[in-house]
Amino acid sequence: MTIINSYLSFEGNCEEAFNFYKSVFGGDFSYVGRYSEMPPQQGIAISDEDKQKIMHISLPLSKETMLMGSDVISSRVEVGNNVGLSITAGSKEDADRYFDGLSSEGKITMPLNNTFWGDYFGMLIDRYGINWMIGFNENLGQVKE
Repeated sequence: MTIINSYLSFEGNCEEAFNFYKSVFGGDFSYVGRYSEMPPQQGIAISDEDKQKIMHISLPLSKETMLMGSDVISSRVEVGNNVGLSITAGSKEDADRYFDGLSSEGKITMPLNNTFWGDYFGMLIDRYGINWMIGFNENLGQVKE
């Protein structure tokens, strides 16, 4: 089974926003990661101020649904690019298929690849301007139908 979750982008106030969402929906964050946790990458410099910003945060809303988000540090957040969809594929092959299909005539912003956090993951903007994040994590096991 494939799961699609909402992904929200912020300009530095992601943690504040997610604490607000947590007060509304309840629950606990399943993951909070900051840019300071990223391993060094050639050509990417992160300021000391940005290192404390949220790289990724997840708030489970139900067994199948999460609200996810991050602070965007490399571009400006505007209406239209502040919400995206995150797909958790049931297999690596499904992730490839979704990525290839959605990126057709679109723009790949991060090619599918294995990441430092353990997911096979990539990002794109489809031909209609919708932001997509597609991932699969073999350590989590396959999502059952």
